[in-house]
Amino acid sequence: MNFKKEKFIPIVIIGILVIALLLSHNTKEIDMVTEKILAHSNAWVDYDLSEVQLHQGDNFIQPEVSWEPYKVTEKVKGIFMTGHSVGLTERFNRTIDLTKQSVVNAWVIDVKDDYGTMTYRSSVPMVKEVGADSSVKVRDFHLIMEALRENDIYPIARIVSFKDKQAATARPDLAIKSNTGAVWRDRKGDAWLNPYNRETWDYLVDIAREAAEKGFKDIQFDYVRFPTDGNRAIIDYGEAGKKETMAEAIAAFLEYAREELKEHGVIISADIFGLVTTVSDDMRLGQHLETLVPATDVLLPMVYPSHYALGTYGVAIPDKDPYTIVYTSMNTARERAEALETDRPKAILRPWLQDFTASYLGAGLYKRYGKAEIEAQIKATYDAGLEEWVLWNASNRYTWEALMEN
Repeated sequence: MNFKKEKFIPIVIIGILVIALLLSHNTKEIDMVTEKILAHSNAWVDYDLSEVQLHQGDNFIQPEVSWEPYKVTEKVKGIFMTGHSVGLTERFNRTIDLTKQSVVNAWVIDVKDDYGTMTYRSSVPMVKEVGADSSVKVRDFHLIMEALRENDIYPIARIVSFKDKQAATARPDLAIKSNTGAVWRDRKGDAWLNPYNRETWDYLVDIAREAAEKGFKDIQFDYVRFPTDGNRAIIDYGEAGKKETMAEAIAAFLEYAREELKEHGVIISADIFGLVTTVSDDMRLGQHLETLVPATDVLLPMVYPSHYALGTYGVAIPDKDPYTIVYTSMNTARERAEALETDRPKAILRPWLQDFTASYLGAGLYKRYGKAEIEAQIKATYDAGLEEWVLWNASNRYTWEALMEN
């Protein structure tokens, strides 16, 4: 055994010396080529090259890569697509074809949906821990991204944030609690992650980072707020809730996400309630316009006419006057954003528009939405001084006749 060691050690030493000689030889060759180039280049005639120190070891140093300078922006005219829709080949291909014939240039795709489940298999440890990708809608998601890239469709990742029945149930320590210590649930029985808990922030940012690495150019956080229904009086947000307002917590999360994802060169956007455009406070949900404008890159007010109370903005039945609702909301938001005094960049305003019929409102309180209603909302957006919009239809059945190229 000792004899083998004695033979092995000299061999290792000889190997190291050979490698060192090869590296030394390569370095000398590089130096010679460099000196020839410098000597015959007119670009260096005004310099004393004898003072130039060459450090060939720098050739082997790999710099950190940041994609921030290559951030891709687009004047978005988009539609929403569920994971199921992109996973069904026939529907996916048909929507691609319709998109190519229309003014639509972007898709907002569910990455983490309203139930807290993923569209594709994830490598994020906590996703595995809470079972959020135990059943996925798309197995070969890279093929989806390739098709979008080939057809010049701008990909936006929708990540439902704090409303997350899957994670909040599996990790009750991260959930919003009632004053009894139990996991609090809203009117529909859904559990929520606590927006004051920084560990929940990391969960969402990790999912967003993975989406960016898959090729998404815009990370859109939905339900980036506190709950609005259910028995909120019994909620206990813990000590953090006593030190920070809801509006401060939501803005801080978005700023944190933007900083953490900066190196990936993605846009950070956030969905907000339509009324946030015209009310002066945060409506106890943590969304305050002037606080959010400098905290993110894009804000998407959900100005669906069907979601406004009767008489809002002087409109007796809002769902029947889509132009007035959208124009009043977005023009007010633009004016408020422009009036905000800040040295920081301000978010672009990109409204969610209604492409569905709200028959659930009851007879006389809604109208059937078609080409005229979609065109009225888009016109209202442009008349308000804005250039971008996205259409919402939960089943992804859009009024394409309103979207075709002229």
